[in-house]
Amino acid sequence: MNYEDFAERYVAVWNETDPAIRRTMISGLWARDGVQYTDSAEYLGPQALEARVTDAHHRFVRDGGQRFRAAGDAVGHHGAVRFTTFMEPAAGGDITWTGTVFARLGADGLIRSDHQFGDPARPGTRTVVDDFLRWPRPDLYAERVDWRVSWPVSEHPLIPWIRPRGTRAEVADHYTTFAEHCTGEVAVDRVFVDGQDAVVTGTSRQLIRSTGKRFTMAFALHLTVENGLITRHHMYEDSLAVAEAFA
Repeated sequence: MNYEDFAERYVAVWNETDPAIRRTMISGLWARDGVQYTDSAEYLGPQALEARVTDAHHRFVRDGGQRFRAAGDAVGHHGAVRFTTFMEPAAGGDITWTGTVFARLGADGLIRSDHQFGDPARPGTRTVVDDFLRWPRPDLYAERVDWRVSWPVSEHPLIPWIRPRGTRAEVADHYTTFAEHCTGEVAVDRVFVDGQDAVVTGTSRQLIRSTGKRFTMAFALHLTVENGLITRHHMYEDSLAVAEAFA
């Protein structure tokens, strides 16, 4: 079985607008004695499942302007499959609900039972970036980070925060080290958000405590937010201005 294809078919049922097509899709996913469990109810058989899907479609898709999509993380073995689903505004915007589905399948590939687990909504890209701009706290980052603020250390050994980073703890050390050596302000000009990615442009004006010199530099920062946490931090800056201030 192609488990990603299965997850896509599962999610498509909840978005389908035509009742007749939706009914056919349900019969192509659940067995006649199939049952779905949520944290508060169970839905056994075709009629109960159709009523369940229809009610959700009307509330969230037709009237609520939402859509469901698979997260692309479907895995399965020995007649079971697990995957994540998202609900988000059809017109675009932050994820409003995250669900996990665990389904047991028969030999025919039809669902015998599936359990849905709903998770609290995680903050979207814009929310996380806004929090970051107020205060770039380490807890906004994932445990592992794709980090690029590391122009060659060998060429600029005097700049203490220019080091390779890859973990949340190392990110925390970056901000601590920067604060120990610099004082100043950062002015943000623009924030561009496209799905999980954001680009922040602005100007940083800093005083180096050890030399008494100042630098002013324009920058562009590329952030990626996944599951409410920053997973990519790529800074493009005027490294020469920083190096001269430390000279």
